[in-house]
Amino acid sequence: MKIIYENKVKALGSCVDEFQDAGFFILFGDSAPEELRDYCYSIDVNPIDGTIAPGQILRVGGSEYRITAVGEEAPVTLAGLGHCTINFSGQTEVEMLGTIYVESKPMPDVSVGAVIQIIEP
Repeated sequence: MKIIYENKVKALGSCVDEFQDAGFFILFGDSAPEELRDYCYSIDVNPIDGTIAPGQILRVGGSEYRITAVGEEAPVTLAGLGHCTINFSGQTEVEMLGTIYVESKPMPDVSVGAVIQIIEP
């Protein structure tokens, strides 16, 4: 197994729970626009060591999710801005280019200090 991406949640926007019912959350680095900051999990901008692809594992804290689809912009904005949407719908077709889709399972509880990894099995 190779860890191709790793980060740690630095802060939680005051409104992050509002997307729980919709089944997604948003990561964003320090450059998040003011109007989005309350809706994001704040992370540092970290590089990606490889290619993010379906079949890999997203680990958030102790929870693991198989990646089902990757929007073509997601790796670009994740590496450049720390920005990416993680969608827990399990869909295999990309609708939003900045989104990583993972298997449909209950979303993890994310707190400050939670480690986020993308693992190549």
